[in-house]
Amino acid sequence: MDVVHIRIVLPPALTERTLELLTGDPQVLNLVVTSASALGPGDDALECDVLKGAANNLLHGLRALGVDDAGSIAVDDVEVLFSRRAAEIEAAQPPALVHVPLWAAVEAGIRASGTYLPSFYLLLAIAGVIGSVGIMTNSQILIVAAMVVGPEYGAISSIALGLDRRDRRRIRAGAAALTFGFLLAIAVTLAFAAIARAADLESRAFELGLRPVSNLIDTPDFFSVVVATLAGVVGIVSLTEARGSALLGVFISVTTIPAASDIAVSIAFGQWDEAWGSLLQLLLNVVVLVVVGFLALRGQRRIWGYMTRRASAAAGH
Repeated sequence: MDVVHIRIVLPPALTERTLELLTGDPQVLNLVVTSASALGPGDDALECDVLKGAANNLLHGLRALGVDDAGSIAVDDVEVLFSRRAAEIEAAQPPALVHVPLWAAVEAGIRASGTYLPSFYLLLAIAGVIGSVGIMTNSQILIVAAMVVGPEYGAISSIALGLDRRDRRRIRAGAAALTFGFLLAIAVTLAFAAIARAADLESRAFELGLRPVSNLIDTPDFFSVVVATLAGVVGIVSLTEARGSALLGVFISVTTIPAASDIAVSIAFGQWDEAWGSLLQLLLNVVVLVVVGFLALRGQRRIWGYMTRRASAAAGH
C-alpha cells in the first residue's frame, strides 16, 4: 500500500483552514491534532496519513495556504499500514491515482544527490583509477566496477532537474562539480597510469597493442548515442518510481568514468588519438544524459498529469 505520513507544524491562525483542507480530502487517514493550548504557547501540530497518489494535490494545497512559510511540512514513507479503510480507499481509486509519483519526494531525492561533498570527488577519483586498471589489464569486470563506484549520475540528474525548474544555480553547481570532478579523476588516474607504465605493470597484451576494452571506450558512434539516450530515460524513470535496480543499470551501461580513465591512460602511454576519442565519448555521453534526463523528467510530469486528470474525471473527483 502506497501511503505517506505527513507532519505539519503551524501557527494556530492557520490551523482551522488547514483542518478544513485535510478533513475535506477523503484520502486522508488517521488525522491527529495537537493544539498549542495543550502544550503551552507555541504552534499547533497536525499529523495524518494519506495515499501517495493524493499527496501531490494535498501538498500543493498546504503550500498554497502558506503552511510551509509560516511553519513546516515533513513527509515520510509508511512502510507498513494495517487499515481496512485505507485498503478500501486504495482499491476504489484508478491505478493512475494510486501510483502517481510523489513529485516533492522525487525532487528531494535528486537534490540530495546533487550535494557535492568531498566524498563525491573522492569516489570519482577512485573510480577513475579502478577503470584505468581495467583498461591496462583488459578487464571488463573492473570497467563495470568503476561504473558502479562513480557517483556522476547524481550530478547529471541534478542538472536535468535544474533545467526543468530553470534553476541556474543548480545547473552551474552540477556543471562545476562534473568539470572539476572529472578533471580530478583524470589527473589522479594519469599519475597512477604513468607510474604503472614506468614500472612496466601493464598487461603484456596491452603493451603489444591488443586493447579491446580501450578501443571500445574511445570509439564514440551511433550506438553510443542510442545507449546514452535509453539510459537517460531509464535513469529518470527509476528515480521517479524508486526502481533502484534499474538505476544501477544506468551506472553500468554508459561510458563516463571509463572514458575519463581512458583519457588518462592514453595520455600516459602517448596515444593521443585514443585520448581524443575518449574525450569525445565522455562529452557525448554526459550531454546526452543531461538533455534526455531533462526531457524525460518533463515528459514524465506531463504524462502522469494527463493520466491523473483523466482518472480523476472518470472517478468524478
